[in-house]
Amino acid sequence: MSADETSRFVRLRVELVVEVDGSEELRGTALSRIAEDAHMPDDERAHAQTAVKEDDAEALAYLVDPVDLIGDVPGVELTQASWSSEVIDYDPDSPDWDPDEDDDAEDDDEGVEERADEGDEVGVRP
Repeated sequence: MSADETSRFVRLRVELVVEVDGSEELRGTALSRIAEDAHMPDDERAHAQTAVKEDDAEALAYLVDPVDLIGDVPGVELTQASWSSEVIDYDPDSPDWDPDEDDDAEDDDEGVEERADEGDEVGVRP
């Protein structure tokens, strides 16, 4: 595939697992952010406050913004973003939590290996 045939759009997938060890602080910060949002309608604000008070994942979703990931990266304009969060059972020692488990199938389906053979740089996994 020539450079002229490649798309200008890139899907960047990021998955994080975080440990919340300060629920009150997390929820308080999220509630402050919601209160300061001048563009949020009152009915949405009330719903958001209720959700944040009951769920750490909701609180985190109000504080994490994918726009911040791109920030001031030169030559890049955010076209679309979505994100979600959920409380999960996590055991870092379990083989079920292999961070690269699904990547091989996705890479093959999307042709990442083929592009790597053509000399394109592929993301480095830790």
